[in-house]
Amino acid sequence: MKKHPIQHVSGTFSRRDFLRASGITALTVGGMTVLTACGPAAQSSDASASSSSSTSASSDSASSDSLKLGDGKTLRVGMEAAYAPYNWQESSASDTTIPIENVDGAYADGYDVQVAKKIADALGMEPVAVKMEFGSLVDSLVNGQIDIICAGMSVTDERAQSADFSDSYIDDEVIMVVKQDSPYANSTKLSDFSGASVLGQKDTFYDDLIDQIPNVNHLTPVATVPLVVDGLMNGTCDAITFSSLSLPRLLKDYPTLKKVDLADGEGFTDASNPDNAAIAKGQDAVLAKINEVIDGISADERQSMWDDCMDRQPA
Repeated sequence: MKKHPIQHVSGTFSRRDFLRASGITALTVGGMTVLTACGPAAQSSDASASSSSSTSASSDSASSDSLKLGDGKTLRVGMEAAYAPYNWQESSASDTTIPIENVDGAYADGYDVQVAKKIADALGMEPVAVKMEFGSLVDSLVNGQIDIICAGMSVTDERAQSADFSDSYIDDEVIMVVKQDSPYANSTKLSDFSGASVLGQKDTFYDDLIDQIPNVNHLTPVATVPLVVDGLMNGTCDAITFSSLSLPRLLKDYPTLKKVDLADGEGFTDASNPDNAAIAKGQDAVLAKINEVIDGISADERQSMWDDCMDRQPA
């Protein structure tokens, strides 16, 4: 699925810009040349002016249409609504939530939701969440069931073949977590986990990276992060892959767990895990506008948004 989080968000949010689709398209409307002459040509000039006005209005309309997603009114935001603090489900509305369109009486909150609200506002649309499994998001985007993905998803070469991705709006990192009394608790390199049973989330970068561990017992991934954590707590696995940014809350809720401190050069080849929005291909003007919104969120505001989500996410 994703790629995810560090306790302190970096002031730079473009660690993997070379993987991100961030093309910017400038729209230019050309003016018409009006011919003038004597006598009857004056009437022709009026008609030409009228035609020019009509063409300009048509061009303005086309420019407006190019900044629309879906029906231009309701922005359908695809997410799991089960991946706190990125996104989760609530039973009541608040200033930080949006309705979940396909779950009666439910609302979505989280960091992805706050960014989606900013994007919707810039596009003049009202956001609603559409709850679905993470692995279904890209196909649902391509099929038009949703208009945008804001779900803790990272751009990958494979995903970029089907959708266009924005710049990152927060950067995370994949880490390993074990129980404090685990025989792997003091591991310093991936090879120390040879023979260990390791669990990750289905259809995510967290699961993909597990194969970098030599001779690992790569367990069948599970659908959600809570199920990943349950696997570790219940003894189904020896270790899990997890979000660095989400670690503080995890350790608060489960004080018997700990992060594995892998030495430099002894961890995953590339554990960076940016959070990118995705839209259907061929909407360059919209993508440029989304990147403009993301660029306008300062490092301090990102940190504040993240901290607020960490504080109010469900246990």
